[in-house]
Formats: sequence, C-alpha cells, structure tokens
Amino acid sequence: MTGVWVAVIVASVGCYLLKLAGVSLPPSVLERDDVQRVATMLPVAMLAALVAVELFDSAGSLGLDLRLLAGVGAGVVALVLRQSFLVVIVVAAVVTAVLRALT
Repeated sequence: MTGVWVAVIVASVGCYLLKLAGVSLPPSVLERDDVQRVATMLPVAMLAALVAVELFDSAGSLGLDLRLLAGVGAGVVALVLRQSFLVVIVVAAVVTAVLRALT
C-alpha cells in the first residue's frame, strides 16, 4: 500500500467521523447563535480557500487569468442571488471550463 492510499483511507475515515459527529450532536448545540453564524459563513470561507488554491501554480507564482476571474465573478453572482454552496461551485466551475474550452 503506497503513501497515497494511506492518505486517502485516513482522509476518508476522518470525513466519516466528522460527519458522524455532526449528526450525533444534540439540537441544543446546533441551535446556538455562534454555531449558526459559523455555519452561515463556512461556504464563503470554503469558496475563498478554493479560489486561493487555484490562483497559484505548482511553482508558487500567481496564475491569474481572465477566465478564472469570470468564473469567480459568476460564483459571486450566484452567492449574491443566495444560491446554495453546491450551485455556487458548479456555476463557477462551468463558466471557467466553458471559457477555457473556447479559448
């Protein structure tokens, strides 16, 4: 078993345990104001992290192009329209992919 498979298995078990912990929490914890605030802002933070990771290439230099900016802009529009996180990611990815395919 290679190191990659060990990492995949460990990450899978970790994700499962995190999901199990989330559904095992009592409603009194989930209804707290601070938990609700974090749950509301988490999709925005995840989208920002995805954009930050994609901005840099393997050499560590900034790899910004107009197609990527258009995809991010489409994602922002979806956020402003109060779409779900999944819709925001799909819209941004589709716009970026279509623009990359056209050029």
